[in-house]
Amino acid sequence: MDDFFSRSEALLGAEVMELLRTKRVILFGVGGVGSWCAEALIRTGLLHLTIVDDDVVQASNVNRQLPATRETIGRPKVEVLRERLLTINPEAEIIALQQRYSCQPSAVSLQLSDFDYIIDAIDSVAEKTDLIINASRVRGCKVFSSMGAALRFDPTQVRVAELFDVKGDALAKAVRSRMKKLGVKPYKKVKCVYSLEPSAVRSQHSAISIQHSAISKGSLMQVTAVFGCVLASLVVKDVMSGTPN
Repeated sequence: MDDFFSRSEALLGAEVMELLRTKRVILFGVGGVGSWCAEALIRTGLLHLTIVDDDVVQASNVNRQLPATRETIGRPKVEVLRERLLTINPEAEIIALQQRYSCQPSAVSLQLSDFDYIIDAIDSVAEKTDLIINASRVRGCKVFSSMGAALRFDPTQVRVAELFDVKGDALAKAVRSRMKKLGVKPYKKVKCVYSLEPSAVRSQHSAISIQHSAISKGSLMQVTAVFGCVLASLVVKDVMSGTPN
């Protein structure tokens, strides 16, 4: 498989590539953001990826989600995505779990401590908050989270910041509000991908309304895919930081 990843190795170096192949990543949510993150990781050279999502492909997903085509409507997203990722690298270990992350104790069964990186691309505020808190408890594991990619047009406005430094993002605000209500905070810093661009219809969807349900909002692949690729880049950059210069 060396030829397939020669361009990655030309930039990252053999030592980083070898280290990347040993890392284990779990990704929650494989929609407009998560699906592109998964592909970027596998195309770069990651070998061990677990993808978690309970949803099936719907017609409304076709405009922005990697697993979504007219032929895959009705199929589990993780199943379709796993098949695609294995066509990129048949040697990869892709574990597809068609289940929803739960705030209930049963979520512990996922054994987050088995992973080096935990990536959150969940829409639900309650589940996102719970995952961030639980993931931040795992020693030796880095946590990266996606904030709101919907209702934006400009991919050049995508940025990275620690959760409590994210500004102008209703989803981040809702997560922080829930943490305050519950009296909890992440046990370590969590880097988040977000957009500086104001929400297109911010006045219609307050942070309060977002807390109660995942709102179906307009979104474009040009933005959601960039969110996903930036999440993947955070993993690669962190792997690079673990090797000598």
